[in-house]
Amino acid sequence: MDKEKMELEKSPEEIEREEWNRQKLKNRLKKMLTVASPLFILLLWELLSRFEIVDSRFFPPPTAIVATFFDMAQSGTLFEHLGISLMRIMGGFLLGVIPGIILGLLMGMYSPFRHFFQPLIMALMPIPTLALLPIIIIIFGIGETSKLVTIAGSVFFPVVINTAAGVMNIEHIYIDVAKNYGASSKDFFFKIALPGALPVMLEGVQMGQAIALLTIVAAEMMGAHQGIGYLIWTSYKAFVLTEMYVGLILISFFGYFFSLLLRWLQAKLLPWREES
Repeated sequence: MDKEKMELEKSPEEIEREEWNRQKLKNRLKKMLTVASPLFILLLWELLSRFEIVDSRFFPPPTAIVATFFDMAQSGTLFEHLGISLMRIMGGFLLGVIPGIILGLLMGMYSPFRHFFQPLIMALMPIPTLALLPIIIIIFGIGETSKLVTIAGSVFFPVVINTAAGVMNIEHIYIDVAKNYGASSKDFFFKIALPGALPVMLEGVQMGQAIALLTIVAAEMMGAHQGIGYLIWTSYKAFVLTEMYVGLILISFFGYFFSLLLRWLQAKLLPWREES
């Protein structure tokens, strides 16, 4: 009873302040848990490896991997591989995303485009891009172009499909208003189709960046002399597993970093979704 009486005696400002403090505490706890999970895994890995509970030849302790990372960074070899891979990822990603968005918008807006391209996309999408790598090499050679095309091909399909779906899911009331006010094709494209497709389109872009990382590693393992994938494969063959783990961790880090970057972009372009 006393507790209920005290609650009733509190002013709205005090109640609001307490609620804000509780929410702040919850957010801190969530952040701590987010950091705690990887730290716990690393600590467990370190202990298991140091005490030879797991074979340290195959699972070297994280401290040894970190030491290898700094050695490779100091020698400059790490940044050579990293720079080449990032250029390939960004180039191939843009090469796949830009045509994917344009074609997806056209397919969503105009049924002739949709009926013409949809069977081709549905037929080609299930084929792994890496399975087409021999054909890509025959057409584009073994240089950088073939790697860019390989990444672009893997990114293109989720982007074009999500973009087309985003346009087709726009509420008809917006389309009717645009038609009634005599909106031109240009206005409809940039003011109705593109903003309306953004939420679903960005999900496709998010999926595409993850696929780009997977593809670059596999492509560099098969036909490259530099890059993170090449580093992972050659380190594995030479049984220098600390260097192999450095490559794996870098791919994991950049996957997480690009994901955060795209979420930030999504929050800027779609602020109403964050509010909801």
